[in-house]
Amino acid sequence: MKGVLLSGGTGSRLRPITHTGPKQLVPVANKPVLEYAIEDLKEAGITEIGVILGNKGRDEIQELLGDGSDYDVDITYIVQGNPLGLAHAAGCAKDFVGDDDFVMYLGDNILKSGVTELVESFKAGDYGAGIALQEVDDPQAFGIADVDDEGNVTELIEKPDEPPTNLALIGMYVFSPAVFDAIDDLEPSWRGELEITDAIQDLLEDGFEIDSHVVTGWWKDTGKPEDILEANRLVLEDKELNTEGVVEDGAETDGRIELADSAVIEEGAVVRGPVSIAANTTIKSGTYVGPYTSIGANSTLEDIHIENSVVIGDSEITANGRIVDSLLGRNANVESADGLLPEGRRLVVGENSQLKL
Repeated sequence: MKGVLLSGGTGSRLRPITHTGPKQLVPVANKPVLEYAIEDLKEAGITEIGVILGNKGRDEIQELLGDGSDYDVDITYIVQGNPLGLAHAAGCAKDFVGDDDFVMYLGDNILKSGVTELVESFKAGDYGAGIALQEVDDPQAFGIADVDDEGNVTELIEKPDEPPTNLALIGMYVFSPAVFDAIDDLEPSWRGELEITDAIQDLLEDGFEIDSHVVTGWWKDTGKPEDILEANRLVLEDKELNTEGVVEDGAETDGRIELADSAVIEEGAVVRGPVSIAANTTIKSGTYVGPYTSIGANSTLEDIHIENSVVIGDSEITANGRIVDSLLGRNANVESADGLLPEGRRLVVGENSQLKL
């Protein structure tokens, strides 16, 4: 079985962060979202992975992943170009997949349980496809599956007005090569895209059984700033966090703290976990770093109160104020502007930004 990892898309909901880079490389707990997908595929025994590239961020993605050897996998790059739908992206992998079954994983998704159980469930039967599902509170906003008592899919409906279930498709699929014939027969939807739900429905109507696996742990589509912050919180709650860097005498620390070996928490700083602080970062005196915060590499924080936030890295934050529930892009420079702005604001700061708080 092979893996197909989708890494295209424009990331419009994450602007301005994605004006200068792909959404799949935005870090969660100081690790790009795309790396979690690679790890999930490897854990499921899948080491031949085709990475689908769009028009944006190709160089950055290839620079990060390389040939896959750093992850003990073998990566092949496949150019999709314009994002014409998930089924179009899958179809671009036809030559790479050949006659094998394959997992298709949306590269901006992250989930606690991985895809091993989905893969094993698919292998246990004779299926045309397998889909990962999760119960949601607003099924009208998703592609929804109706399933029988054995978990076999009986119908797929995109954003139904009257959903038969609350089981939503969450962006992880397993396919037999039969899906490529279904994709070849598709017509674009009203959105002008080739929809993967339509391809799976065609397989169903052609007599193929469709397996389903209900994911019980958390799952996040990291397409919006608030989703990045929520995913960061969830990962920090579960992740083993090791303090390898320097905590100076007079620094106050509490809870689980991931501190890279070249990072420093100076005397007079306060850090309360769970927190992740990456390499070559200094938390200076007078700084408070609160729970569920990730500070990226090569950053300096001084006199700032920050919590439940993600700083992507290469940043200098020296404002005498509070930053909460915020996402700060790479090379952000945040300084004080006392009395000009209210306290405790929420920020989404793009790369190379200069801001006074």
